Amino acid sequence: MREISEHIRELLDRAPGSPGVYLFKDAKDDILYIGKAKVLKNRVRSYFRGNGDSLNPRTRTMVGQVRDIEYIVTDSEVESLLLEANLVKEYRPRYNVRLKDDKSYPHVRITNEPYPRVFITRKIIKDGSKYFGPYTDVSSLRSTMRVIKKIFPIRSCRYHIDQAAIDQQKFKVCLDYHIKKCEGPCEGLVSREHYLSMIEKVKDFLNGRTDEVVEYLTERMEQAADRLEFEEAARLRDQTQAVQNYAASQRVDIGDFEDRDVLAMAVERDDCAMVVLRLRTGKIIGREHFYLTGVEEKAASEILEDFVKQYYMKVNFVPREILFPELPENQAPLMDWLNSRAERRVYFKQPKIGEKKKLQQLAEKNARLLLGELQLQKKKRADFIPKTVESLQEDLQMEAPPRRIEAFDISHISGTNTVASMVSFIDGQPRKSEYRRFKIKTVAGNDDFASMREVVQRRYKRVLEEQLPVPDLILIDGGKGQLHAAVGILTELDMPPVTIIGLAKRLEEVYIPQQSDPVFVAKSSPGLVLLQRIRDEAHRFAVTYHRKLRGKSMVVSGLDEIEGVGKIRKQRLMQRFGSVKKLKEATVGEIAEVEGVSERLATAIKEQLTGEEIVHHTD
Repeated sequence: MREISEHIRELLDRAPGSPGVYLFKDAKDDILYIGKAKVLKNRVRSYFRGNGDSLNPRTRTMVGQVRDIEYIVTDSEVESLLLEANLVKEYRPRYNVRLKDDKSYPHVRITNEPYPRVFITRKIIKDGSKYFGPYTDVSSLRSTMRVIKKIFPIRSCRYHIDQAAIDQQKFKVCLDYHIKKCEGPCEGLVSREHYLSMIEKVKDFLNGRTDEVVEYLTERMEQAADRLEFEEAARLRDQTQAVQNYAASQRVDIGDFEDRDVLAMAVERDDCAMVVLRLRTGKIIGREHFYLTGVEEKAASEILEDFVKQYYMKVNFVPREILFPELPENQAPLMDWLNSRAERRVYFKQPKIGEKKKLQQLAEKNARLLLGELQLQKKKRADFIPKTVESLQEDLQMEAPPRRIEAFDISHISGTNTVASMVSFIDGQPRKSEYRRFKIKTVAGNDDFASMREVVQRRYKRVLEEQLPVPDLILIDGGKGQLHAAVGILTELDMPPVTIIGLAKRLEEVYIPQQSDPVFVAKSSPGLVLLQRIRDEAHRFAVTYHRKLRGKSMVVSGLDEIEGVGKIRKQRLMQRFGSVKKLKEATVGEIAEVEGVSERLATAIKEQLTGEEIVHHTD
């Protein structure tokens, strides 16, 4: 039977018996996993039953890290599905299936303006604009946009054109008007109704409704011919032909004109490639691909469910039919949600034979090719070692290249506000997400050796306890004394073998343990340059933190000298203004707004911090 803490037992007992979302959190209050359930009590308790033998190894590892559980109750299972998808997108928990870099995919934006613009963007702005996408094949997207601009005379300028701007003659037509690429809305040369009808046809085109676009252009061509405007009629004829050619190149023999998406995936360990073939009125209008993480030891049906939630939350159009290689879990709430999005019935199907099965196989073939490309790229990245790292390996006569380097530095002034920094470099490049900073807790006064012992002990005790990656090289900013202190702690921790060196500032000398003289490293060596760069970054990071703490201590010590400012008032002042600089810049009146601070006391605080006497004028 697994050991479950009293706190977790209480949370399990309090689990609601209603639909909702649960959040598993670790000891640092970071979210490990976000899930949804029709009955929260039943779902959450299932993770903690017995010895966990029914759970896959990845889930068992995750449950072992859970220290807190948060519940969010919803009115229905569909609401819990939506909430879960939004929370996963916001927090990106480690154990959830999620799209890689989904924020970078481009969309086509049609702006919410009297005379809308149409362009490619990677930034979503919730201002009423219409978005089409996401698109993962950027070259195909640009080709589509070129066709749109060839067919439709959409304005390319960035002006905000409305009736007031037209009446004031604020803007003038540009070259696009003269070469028939724009109809001149900036000077009111085209009615808003006509321009908006054209934008509607652009939307039809992006949705694959090319037949309606052809009908629209044909009607305009015939009207131009009736008016004896043969040049305009010829231009519209060419545009109609361009749309027909574009549509013919995309048509597939499916036997109907239904709107459908064909989903397929290829999975290997924690790598997953997902492909979406988008068919509209019997034509393939796009092939989008996505890479997913967090899929290891997940069932295909579960991966598909998570993908559907994340993908269809962003797209502008939900088709009537979605083809799956395997039907997703929890189909009912998924279909209910998509029905509400599409405002009509949406069907899930798993084709077995016929043309739909061939489409499914085509999508699967694409997914396997994409997964192969992803794994090849990862292998190339894993095999690539920068020249500077290879040079450092040679300089230090290491058996393997130091691909992960962690460096430490101590910062203080006369032993006050002592702090330490640790920076991490992977393949010669900073990995800022793995930087750490420390307040020295056990050392009083100016003792760099003891401070280095403390920070190295804290860092690598945690590395061993949490099974974090062990560095190939540890760099200590300092000479033999700091290096000896760090080596002693690593020996006490029974640390696995790791190369550790000290880099003395004065002569840029490299020291290694149990050797009194420095190692000879040529001053021009790229390896030494890399060490200097890492050492300087550790120093910068430590000094920045030290200055921040020193600024806070200076203002606190300055406030200590003012009669009437105690611990509570100091906390309120810092909570209100957030920083020393903002407190100094605040007026007496703003300081007096803090609870418990009178105007007289605010004046005393201002004078103490600025060194200026505040004179109050009375009438």
